[in-house]
Amino acid sequence: MNARDLVRLRLRNQLLTRAGLRRPEDVVTWMGAVQAQEYAFAKWGVGLRMRDDTRDVDVERAFDEGRILRTHVMRPTWHFVTPADIGWLQKLTGPKVQRLSTPYNRRLGLDTATLVRGTATIERALRDRRYLTRAELGERLRDAKLPLDGARLAQLAMHAEAEGVICSGPRRGKQFTYALIAERAPKASTFSRDEALAALTRRYLQSHGPATVRDFVWWSGLATAEARRGLEIARARNQECDGMIYWTVGAQSRAAATDRRVHLLPIYDEYTVAYRDRVVVPHGSINFRHVLVVDGQIAGTWRTIPKSSSVTVEVIPLSPLAGTSRRAQERAVVEHYRRFIASE
Repeated sequence: MNARDLVRLRLRNQLLTRAGLRRPEDVVTWMGAVQAQEYAFAKWGVGLRMRDDTRDVDVERAFDEGRILRTHVMRPTWHFVTPADIGWLQKLTGPKVQRLSTPYNRRLGLDTATLVRGTATIERALRDRRYLTRAELGERLRDAKLPLDGARLAQLAMHAEAEGVICSGPRRGKQFTYALIAERAPKASTFSRDEALAALTRRYLQSHGPATVRDFVWWSGLATAEARRGLEIARARNQECDGMIYWTVGAQSRAAATDRRVHLLPIYDEYTVAYRDRVVVPHGSINFRHVLVVDGQIAGTWRTIPKSSSVTVEVIPLSPLAGTSRRAQERAVVEHYRRFIASE
């Protein structure tokens, strides 16, 4: 396998050069989890992997209906996950999240008793599908003589997520709410630890592979020994490319390919954020920005400029795109994004 083949496989497995899926939950299921702290652009990260006529409102509807959920998981950071997967993902990765949070909790004065009592208070407040914002949860906590706000309230909410108690509820206007996982995902799958390791390994490699062990460790938050155990259980296969070992799993999909060579990827997109080794797709000085990708390589950045009645998309290539077809594809992907965010 050479570097060009590796990039081609990643683009295909990442759903960037194959026929798009129909539903947001299909994309999130395939990817395993989709990083989502920048909510508006995370929706584009899902939408660009769907059919070309997908709109922002389609992904928003799936979120409000609970077909995709948003929670802190794995490393941890915000991710989209599905109701079927949230239970075993939190059970697998939540304990490490809690361990990593312990020193910070201690500095904030959040001892175990406070976390337990606070989580129980939140659970009571959200029962019977009462969806509350974080500020409203703070009010319920103050009523229970637990005056937590700011970083302490955020940390308690993350603790309750890692404990498998809460996740996202539907949005209220532009505000996020919380909900009980027991009510939002009543049919969540239950796996043993080995089953969960195998499932997470397969999901990652089918959607992000070929990838190194370091890539998988970075993305999942697992220890290296756990990641290697997952590779073993999932019967992953390895190939060498330029002196590095890359892993894949399963047969390569025969889904119809598309001639998509230019992509507008959002900040924290899975194609750029999910790998520790940057040899095949180097980032250079471009970090934490929306990126223009051409033939699998970062070729520039892009940004949105809101106007009174529309949004302008400005593309800043590192160098002029060569060839008429590539310039035409740049115009096409910009128009695709504009259609996605259009309100009508």
